[in-house]
Amino acid sequence: MELRHLRYFAAVAGTCHFGRAAEQLLVAQPALSYAIRQLEGELNASLFNRTTRQVSLTPAGEFLQSEAARILAAVDDAERGVQRIAAGRGGLLRVGLTGTAAFSHLPRIARILRQELPGVAMETQADLLTPQQCDQLRAGSLDLGVLRPPAVGDDIELRVVDTEPLVLAVSADHRLAADPMVSMTDLRTEPFVSYSSRDSAVNDAVLRSCKRAGFVPHREHTAPGTAVLLALVAAGFGIAVLPASVRALPLQGLVFRDLTDGGSIELALAWRRGADNPVVDAAISILSTALVAVAVEEPS
Repeated sequence: MELRHLRYFAAVAGTCHFGRAAEQLLVAQPALSYAIRQLEGELNASLFNRTTRQVSLTPAGEFLQSEAARILAAVDDAERGVQRIAAGRGGLLRVGLTGTAAFSHLPRIARILRQELPGVAMETQADLLTPQQCDQLRAGSLDLGVLRPPAVGDDIELRVVDTEPLVLAVSADHRLAADPMVSMTDLRTEPFVSYSSRDSAVNDAVLRSCKRAGFVPHREHTAPGTAVLLALVAAGFGIAVLPASVRALPLQGLVFRDLTDGGSIELALAWRRGADNPVVDAAISILSTALVAVAVEEPS
């Protein structure tokens, strides 16, 4: 059974007139009649009662009319879906995010994609370090990463979308909480709470800032993720230096202070080089422009 035959049948069934159906389909009436006879032959069933005065559906024809409508609608939906995906306007986008970006940039990313690519469903994983995201991009379990450069491996491409200053997080009763601006040298004797992973790009950035200020941070406590890290700081276990986007996660008993010389850290979109995915291409193009524009308008 060919789709062409089903479309011909649906037109005749809808009009109960071979001449009008032929006009709708832009085919010759003899060709249409022949196609319907072919379909009846394949199905071994009469679909129409034909007289010289009228055409009507047989019980088998009535059944096929409803089935043909369902099948043709599904085919049309499939065609539109394939075209949307091929154009990068439909499908699934699996996004991984580093810890602080999940709080600050995920709402922006979700909003932008919903507005610009409403046919794309988004699946997210948060609190993924850069090496983890690169591994998953390489394995194909992630389509797009939001991470801290540098990437791990030459097969991962990056596009920087934001540069954030590092800020100080302290408990509300800490001695530095009363100062609107703090210098890195003020942190020389403080116990630090840091990420537990050796692969943390934030830890590396903090270490560089401390060394520029003439000391190595005393890492007294570690945490597996941003939420736990901030909870330890709020409880008074130590201080933390983090990207400014962490301000998007307010916590009772926790305050943030600007650093005069804390340095900065980049945030980038990441994807596997050579990945043939129109959805990823469309998302990169849209998000790159939109996130950079937001970063310029609303500096951290």
